[in-house]
Amino acid sequence: ISAGNTADGHSWSTYPDSLTTNGIRDPGQAWNVLTVGAFTNKTLITEHDAQHYQPIAAAGGLSPFTTSSGTWDRAWPLKPDVVFEGGNVGKTDASCDCITSLQLLTTNNQPIERLFTTINATSAASALCARMAAQLMAAYPALRPETIRALIVHSAEWTDAMQATYLPANKAASTKSDYADLIRHCGWGAPDLDRALWSAGNSLTLIVEDVVRPYHKVKGKVENRHMNLHSLPWPKEELQALPLDTNVELRITLSYFIEPNPSARGTASKFHYTSHRLRFDVQRPLETNFVARINAAAEREDEDDPVDSKDPNWLLGDKQRHRGSLHQDIWHGTAAELANRGFIAIY
Repeated sequence: ISAGNTADGHSWSTYPDSLTTNGIRDPGQAWNVLTVGAFTNKTLITEHDAQHYQPIAAAGGLSPFTTSSGTWDRAWPLKPDVVFEGGNVGKTDASCDCITSLQLLTTNNQPIERLFTTINATSAASALCARMAAQLMAAYPALRPETIRALIVHSAEWTDAMQATYLPANKAASTKSDYADLIRHCGWGAPDLDRALWSAGNSLTLIVEDVVRPYHKVKGKVENRHMNLHSLPWPKEELQALPLDTNVELRITLSYFIEPNPSARGTASKFHYTSHRLRFDVQRPLETNFVARINAAAEREDEDDPVDSKDPNWLLGDKQRHRGSLHQDIWHGTAAELANRGFIAIY
């Protein structure tokens, strides 16, 4: 689903501030959809009569057309989920305008008149995302829609321009709130088909599809039932043999569809409809009480007050990542620490 567009000169002239105040359009707020915003690499204006224009967005930056969830209530999902190419806008000191060379080429709906035309904004971006989804479904026809959605988001990365706009100049000083703000504007970045299809370079992608029954009735009362515990197949000895200062990255994406029911157990308030509210957590280095800690976390009703939140090396952490029905987070640490993170729990 496209995030929706900003398409007026006043908003373009106040870019990038306008990206925060122009909110995602209905139905882009829906929890189960893949909400697609727009970024752009189009900065070259080729028209001879438009050389007095300059592109508004820098290469790799958010498209002036796109919208965000920058002003949404913090309990709402982190949207958009990803961004694709959506074109750019030209500007002068006096005006802003759409320029053909800053848009995307597509086929014309009346080919007898002309074969090609141009397209832009989040409509173009969502079409590119649909193409990527189709390519993944053709390559992996047995995967569930939830998994295709996860693969697209899991392959995404932020450009330098995105990070420069929404993170502090000293990126090491970025807080979890800074990263949440980055995602509310840029999603998890621009997806890459090769990363989604293959484990490329020094990365390994492990896909697990499973079923969990988190609740059951006991004497008329709804209680917790199951959690899923997955062993992570690290090459433990090889990781521990690396130099102590070898840094690694662990990215986890949990994707599931909810069935909205505001009256059901699992809602933190009447304004939420989070269904079974799945969560993930990873065993910490040298942790021996992992299952007990997860059992305690599963008993909590307040999603803004997680149990024993002492795992600082995640970009979002458990207070920020569990919004909506697609949860992702990235952990940074040493190879030796990763070797001792042997299990992931879905609860």
